[in-house]
Amino acid sequence: MIIHRITVLLFLVLCSGVVCLAEPENNDKKKNNGKKPDPPKDELFETTHRIMLGDEEIEYRATTGTIVLKKEEGEPRASVFFIAYEKISDDDGDDRPVTFSFNGGPGSSSVWLHLGVLGPRRIQMPDDGTAPPPPYQLVDNAYTLLDVSDLVFIDPVSTGFSRAAPGYDASKFHGVEADLNSVGEFIRLYTTRNHRWQSPKFLIGESYGTIRAAGLAMRLQDAYGMYLNGIMLVSTVLDFQTINFAHGNDLPYSLFLPAFAATARYHHRLPAQGDRPLPDFLAEVEAFALGDYNVALAQGDALPQEQRKRIAQRLADYTGLPEDYIEKSDLRVNIFKFARELLREDRKIIGRFDSRITGVVTDPIGSGYEYDPSYTAIHGPISTMLNHYLRTELNFESDLTYEILSGKVHPWNYGKYKNRYLHVADRLHRAMVRNPYLKVFIGAGYYDLATPFSVTNYTVNHLGLAPDLRDNISVSYYEAGHMMYTHKPSLIKMKSDLAAFIRAAAPH
Repeated sequence: MIIHRITVLLFLVLCSGVVCLAEPENNDKKKNNGKKPDPPKDELFETTHRIMLGDEEIEYRATTGTIVLKKEEGEPRASVFFIAYEKISDDDGDDRPVTFSFNGGPGSSSVWLHLGVLGPRRIQMPDDGTAPPPPYQLVDNAYTLLDVSDLVFIDPVSTGFSRAAPGYDASKFHGVEADLNSVGEFIRLYTTRNHRWQSPKFLIGESYGTIRAAGLAMRLQDAYGMYLNGIMLVSTVLDFQTINFAHGNDLPYSLFLPAFAATARYHHRLPAQGDRPLPDFLAEVEAFALGDYNVALAQGDALPQEQRKRIAQRLADYTGLPEDYIEKSDLRVNIFKFARELLREDRKIIGRFDSRITGVVTDPIGSGYEYDPSYTAIHGPISTMLNHYLRTELNFESDLTYEILSGKVHPWNYGKYKNRYLHVADRLHRAMVRNPYLKVFIGAGYYDLATPFSVTNYTVNHLGLAPDLRDNISVSYYEAGHMMYTHKPSLIKMKSDLAAFIRAAAPH
């Protein structure tokens, strides 16, 4: 999940450089009576469990703990926390599929996909994805992917319980390339130590995790000769230009419009569109957004007044916003203005991660986006239950703060992408060209205002793949938001889609 802080969340500032930490050795010596702290060691804890999936009872092993990343000469660099689940069965050997999972941020732990959709346990949420009252509940996940693949959830350095080694500068892990290197090294170590080189291998990432997955597909091939069977991208962003409402960048205004229209219709601001099938309505909006609207934006101040009036009227018809407000906004309404304006008369704002979810504003005449009600709906339950689950069921104890969403990774080092938009779609392209068996699944929510479904469509249509490789990509849409699995019908559909993808991409 892309981190909630606005300046980072929409990547409005392309960070550069690294954080230079004060020399930690002296402080460590003072705290330890002049002695350096002990170097980190691998710590692994195993537990066994059972779950009923349909008519089948599955026994599985959970491994929780840390693996230490080291330099070649043996010096520890970081301790990476993970949780792995393996099905215990006489029929399954080392050739059983294994899926490596992570979320985004940058700065997010892997808890969202873990306890939201993939793992054998999940948080109990109302079927519509709204917040349940505390105390929260953890239940067996009837929609886990454990029946088709073993699962490994990875927390990148400075998230979860993952930490840089004492005396090692944590900021060296906080960047586009450094992140790919460390997560890729973890995957290599896990694969080697657990004899999984012969297993069909998959990656699944959400939000910034889709950037990581696309980059890793290429990194694993180049660095280790590890060729994947498939990658699964959930709420995708591979090109920051598509989501950055920066001055002079008109692309997001076109690409966000269909999601705005879906949201306005959901909240009954478009009564004339209520009876149409949602996909049909959104196809019409997307055609307008990439056609007449895109052309109008490209003309800027040269757009004739009559045409400007027609475009403003169409935008009002699709967004539910007043026509005069759209004209005063120069035909350009960004996500925060839309989220604040749509339900202003009701003193409500809409969620960014899931625009079906609303919250009450504290300043009814203000113009700022106060908070994301769809984030607060899930943040409490998922944080609470992860901390409870680790200690009571997985037998892992630590006094460290489990960093659900950490700001400690910022400023993020964008390296060669400094002063330009981060773009990794070309890496996915190259990975698919060099490994023509690589399959890609993409999941997109209609009510996602963080990485809208039209952003996904635009990115897929600009991959530049040869015709024979385009069929390797499949896209599925859900009537929910960024974390579509918080919506029960979407969770059920997502399990079916992901399981079918793995079965088709893994050799029989």
